[in-house]
Amino acid sequence: MNFHQLKMSLFAFSIAFMLHLLLFATAPLSTIIMEEMNLSHAGFAFIFGIAMISLVASRIPWGLIGDHIGFRNAFRIALPISAIAAVIRPFTQSYATLLMTQLALGFGLSSILPILPLLVKKSFHKHSTGFATGIYIAGFAAGNATAIAFTPSLLPILNWRNILLVYAMLSVLIAIFWWLFIPETHLKTETIKITQFKAILKDRSLWVLLMLVIACMGGYDTLATWVPRVIEMKNFRPSLATFLPLGFFFSGPITGFISDRLKNRNFLLSFMGIATLLATLGINSNNYSIFNLSLFLAGFCLNSILTISLAIPAEHERYATSVGGVVGVISSLGNIGPLALPIIFGSLIDLTGAYRASIVFIALFSGLIITLCSRSKYF
Repeated sequence: MNFHQLKMSLFAFSIAFMLHLLLFATAPLSTIIMEEMNLSHAGFAFIFGIAMISLVASRIPWGLIGDHIGFRNAFRIALPISAIAAVIRPFTQSYATLLMTQLALGFGLSSILPILPLLVKKSFHKHSTGFATGIYIAGFAAGNATAIAFTPSLLPILNWRNILLVYAMLSVLIAIFWWLFIPETHLKTETIKITQFKAILKDRSLWVLLMLVIACMGGYDTLATWVPRVIEMKNFRPSLATFLPLGFFFSGPITGFISDRLKNRNFLLSFMGIATLLATLGINSNNYSIFNLSLFLAGFCLNSILTISLAIPAEHERYATSVGGVVGVISSLGNIGPLALPIIFGSLIDLTGAYRASIVFIALFSGLIITLCSRSKYF
C-alpha cells in the first residue's frame, strides 16, 4: 500500500466512522432529550427516523452525482453539509428545529455509502478493492460501537448538547482535511441523463446485489435489534450482545483480504451463506460457548456479505461508469430488509411466545438468499 492509498484508507475509515457516530449518537441520550423536550417515545424515535428517511431517499441521487462529478468533488460538497448540520444540531432549542437539522444531516451523510466505493475504485488496484472496502466497513462498526458504548461515559462530565458538539467537531475536521489534502477534479459539463439511470436498473446483476444487501443488512439489523431481548429471555448477561458487533468489526478487513485473492467470489458467497444459516441457528442454543460463538460468527458472516457486495461494483468493469449509481440503488432499496425483518421477527415472538421460530426465520431468510445468489453467473 503506497502513501496515497494509505491516505485514502484513513479518509475512508474516518468518514465511515463519522457516519455511524453522528447517526447513532442520540440513542444513548434518549432519556435526557425526551425529558428536556417533553417528548414521547414515538416522538424521540422520529428524531432518528427522519434522519434515516432523508438518508435512504438521498443515496441514489448522491450516487449519480458521484458518477458524474467524481468522488473528490462530491465529498467537497457533502462533507461540509454534514459538518454544518452536525454543528447546528446541539444548539437547536425546539423539537421542530432539531428535526430540521436531522433531515439535513441525513442528506449529507447519505452521500457516504454510494461514494466510498467510488473512492475505492479510483484509488486502489483491482485486486485490492476487497481489503480497501473492508477497511471502511470496519469504520462503520467502530463508529456504531463508539456512539452506543462511549457516549454514556461522557454524560457525567458533559450535557447532551456538548457531547453532540464534540462529535460534530470530528465532521468539521474531516471536511477541512478533505478540502486541504484532496484536490478537486475537473467537472464534467454534461448533465446527468435519465437514460443512464435506466441502464443501471436494467442490469440484472444489480438485482442480485440488491438481494444480497437485503439479506445481510436485514439479517444483521434484525439481530442487532432483537438479540438484547433474546438474551434477556435466556437470562444471560446483557454484555454478551457485544459479540455481534465484534464480528461486524473484524469481518470487513479479513473477508476483504480473502476475497481479493479469489478469482471467483461465488465459492466465498456460498460458504458465507451456509455459515450464516448455521451461525444464526446457533443463537437458539442455551450453551454459553455456542451462543457466544454463534453471535460473533453471525455478525462476521452477515457483514462479510456486505463487504463483498460493496466491493464488486468497485471492481467489475461492467460498472465502470456507474459505481455510485449502482451502490446508491442497492443501499437505498436494501433498507427493505432492515425495515421489514425486525417487524416479522417480533411478530413471530408474539405469535409463538418464544424467540426460536424468529431465529430460524432469519437464519433461513438470510442464509438461503445468500446461498442462492452465490450461483449467479455475474460474479
